Amino acid sequence: MTRRSWSAVIAMAFIAGVLTGRAATEAQAPEPSARPDERVTGIGGVFFKAKNPALLAQWYRDNLGVDVRGTRSIFEWRERDEPTANGLTVWAIFPDSTKYFSPGTASFMVNYRVRNLDRMVTQLRGRGVAVDERITQEEAGRFTWLVDPEGNRIELWEPRR
Repeated sequence: MTRRSWSAVIAMAFIAGVLTGRAATEAQAPEPSARPDERVTGIGGVFFKAKNPALLAQWYRDNLGVDVRGTRSIFEWRERDEPTANGLTVWAIFPDSTKYFSPGTASFMVNYRVRNLDRMVTQLRGRGVAVDERITQEEAGRFTWLVDPEGNRIELWEPRR
């Protein structure tokens, strides 16, 4: 092949990688292991830190139309598997001094919904994942926490039924 032909091949491989969401030089991800018995069923919340939560909340209200009350917003939706059941996702801004994301090192935290928190915790611990000893019971349901290998704190939530 000519030098120009190789350039075209490389360019096409790069474009194909972009279109498929994979860089041409990126190694293939390993095949997923068997699907766990318990799994995340959705995102219950997205929480992030801000230097000035009130000002940032106002920006989201004014520019993106997020219905922020204080520094929180609730997005309501219907459960796919139970269309008569309501679901919700909480969006919240925390002050950058919050310790709620600790021991995670990221400026955000994702809350994942699960069907059965006890079984999920047992499953995770069985795989060697360090899950917080606390499981809290609140009006909205039951919660616990863990940190992923990249230092991101995760909140698991079993909504009250």
